[in-house]
Amino acid sequence: MTDALRGLYPEIEPYASGHLDVGDGHVVYWERVGTPGAKPAVFLHGGPGGTISPKHRRLFDPALYDVTLFDQRGCGKSTPHAELNANTTWHLVADIERLRAMAGVDKWLVFGGSWGSTLALAYAEKYPEHVSELVVRGIYTLTKAELDWYYQFGVSQMYPEKWERFLAPIPPEERHEMMLAYHRRLTSDDKATRIAAAKAWSIWEGETITLLPEPETSTPFENDEYAHAFARIENHFFVNAGWLEEGQLLRDAHKLKGIPGVIVHGRYDMPCPAHYAWTLHKAWSEAEFYLIEGAGHAYSEPGILDRLIYATDKFAGKA
Repeated sequence: MTDALRGLYPEIEPYASGHLDVGDGHVVYWERVGTPGAKPAVFLHGGPGGTISPKHRRLFDPALYDVTLFDQRGCGKSTPHAELNANTTWHLVADIERLRAMAGVDKWLVFGGSWGSTLALAYAEKYPEHVSELVVRGIYTLTKAELDWYYQFGVSQMYPEKWERFLAPIPPEERHEMMLAYHRRLTSDDKATRIAAAKAWSIWEGETITLLPEPETSTPFENDEYAHAFARIENHFFVNAGWLEEGQLLRDAHKLKGIPGVIVHGRYDMPCPAHYAWTLHKAWSEAEFYLIEGAGHAYSEPGILDRLIYATDKFAGKA
């Protein structure tokens, strides 16, 4: 690594934005930043149920990239808000293809972190011919072991006081299946019940994704509207195992052969154990692998951000 860690590029506004009707009653918000006609890329946000932010635009050199960012179904500026119907991994993969066609490009760099890495892998394994490079961070392959680690037993041992708050809305007799117990509340007809559960679910995540407390990162998870979509959609995906076969993304990593890539993962990533990033690295030899010491899960952590900017610079021929 260089002595000086790389940081985000300066603030930038989209040069174009709009809404794309993707069918099933869903309308997806998109924006494009950088230089029209430059190296094409697509940014996939986390969650599921998260949103793009102005900072995400700054992960790419705007002089060298033409980046499409979008809010996935049901979240951010996409409508209908917090909608679960026709909202699966494969609907989102199809949406990425629609956006690629709209952008008028044959191949693009695919960038995703956390759930965005899950979606990036699913997309790249289905459409490898349309992926020029792949940059993934905070690898999550959505196996039962990963879900149990975060929502049943594992991270609970690292954050006992935060885990107690996560348990609080759920009666003891339902705590053996926390995701399903939350699912019942997040799909309740009573909005107050949904919001209370959504905030507890979201705060658990917001407060465990950085190595050290980082209010700027965790506070947005407390917002009622954000939490409502985030928790409902994330839980919906996770109780359905992402509509993936167990172990599918690692099993099919051979389909990434020939795609250059960079894998970045924090050593102390609590939501996403490093084991899965390491396993992906072994299955996909073209990718450079960086396990960042002294880092958790969030892309904003300095060592992780440095490697992400390194990756986007490298694939634009700059690094």
